[in-house]
Amino acid sequence: MTETQDASGEQEAAGRDRLSAEALAGRLNDCSARGIAGAMTDLIRAGELTPGLALPTVRALAARLGVSPGTVADAWSVLRKHRMITTLGRRGSVVSGPPAVTHPVRYERVGDLGDRLTQDLAIAAPDPALLPPLEAALLSGARAPRLHHYSRISVTPALLEAVQPSWPFPPEAWLAVGGGFEGVHLLCQSLLVPGDRVAVEDPTAPRLLDILDAQEVRTVPVACDSEGPLPHSLEQALTDRPALFLYQPRAQTPRGWSLTTERAAALAAALETSPNTVALEDDGIGPLARHPAVSVGTHLPERTVVVRSYSKAYGPDLRLAVVGGPQGVVERVRVLRTYGTGWTSRILQDALAHLLRDPSAGERVTEAAHRYALRRTGLAERLAAHGVPTDNKDGLQLWMPVADETSTLVTLAARGITVSPGSRFCVGPQPAHVRVATARLPEDAAALDATADLLALAARAVRTP
Repeated sequence: MTETQDASGEQEAAGRDRLSAEALAGRLNDCSARGIAGAMTDLIRAGELTPGLALPTVRALAARLGVSPGTVADAWSVLRKHRMITTLGRRGSVVSGPPAVTHPVRYERVGDLGDRLTQDLAIAAPDPALLPPLEAALLSGARAPRLHHYSRISVTPALLEAVQPSWPFPPEAWLAVGGGFEGVHLLCQSLLVPGDRVAVEDPTAPRLLDILDAQEVRTVPVACDSEGPLPHSLEQALTDRPALFLYQPRAQTPRGWSLTTERAAALAAALETSPNTVALEDDGIGPLARHPAVSVGTHLPERTVVVRSYSKAYGPDLRLAVVGGPQGVVERVRVLRTYGTGWTSRILQDALAHLLRDPSAGERVTEAAHRYALRRTGLAERLAAHGVPTDNKDGLQLWMPVADETSTLVTLAARGITVSPGSRFCVGPQPAHVRVATARLPEDAAALDATADLLALAARAVRTP
């Protein structure tokens, strides 16, 4: 068969799979943008417009309906937002399927080693053996005042009293939420609209990037060094007029740096030039961090909001984080929560308050932070001896440079080991890395030696032509 015949066949197939403007217009009774989107949704849900079906052009359908192309374009925008259609540039739009929920593609795990998994170094979760016991704390929480009342409470008095002394600046308002990422998600939902720009440290936590993707905003990368985001890079990002500057102030994922007081002052000076940009600090490790909290809010309290998670220090099943920031910002989150849970369990809030005040629980957290540091530095020293440098100063992970990401992942998977692909953490182009979780590493020297040997081998692996 000749190339001309091939092309002709493809055109005929495309014609058979394309819905004509006349046929589609005949099934649309309401010619407003909302009406077109609603009717299309019904047809896609019913299976009458099947996945892969090519739709008529915006101009062709608009002409047939007697409306402006902008009206059809607005309807198409709604359908794209809910992933019912996909636009393929000059090839037009095709049906994708019924309305779908956005998946956090960076965070969700790819691949399954099944029974071959011998060492999971992909998930930077706390070691259950290092968490404080919860029995006494939960009993204390069960004695919380006004239990079973439907009055909505932003934060219990006991929890507020427990968290205030360690907060980096005195915020106007407080709110307890169901974990750090929920706090960030709620703030992004309440502060951002599709098309907004958000300045974000690069690299950063994959879940933060997934949250921003779900809000349909444009991310603007901010470069970092060992003291945090670089002021000159933030200044460049601010020229895009971002609505939000999102970063982690300590034990940063994946690089493990913590903001210094000097750097916080420099970032605040840069933000002074962008009065509509809110600084959102995601303190994901909370009390496990080796350094006290440093915040831009010391200089700009009226535009800084902190989300501090306590899950890694006291247990993921507490599902608790605290938000502190400007009254207007926190109030928007409180109102948004009224559509769902409304408030965070008083039992869990006062259980966390008990843990924060309990000396024995504090000692357990201090010991856990020490043990995590031993595991992280133990592996880092062995990797450095192999010529694989990492510079994480805090946290539950190492940011390991590699020759080729895919080759590293394959080499480790063949030996039953998983790590996180570094590309998931990046906004813009970055040298190849993988993120190695260290919280659950064995502490004996022989086991660490073996792990470092395999990681160093994988770090040097490259694909053959």
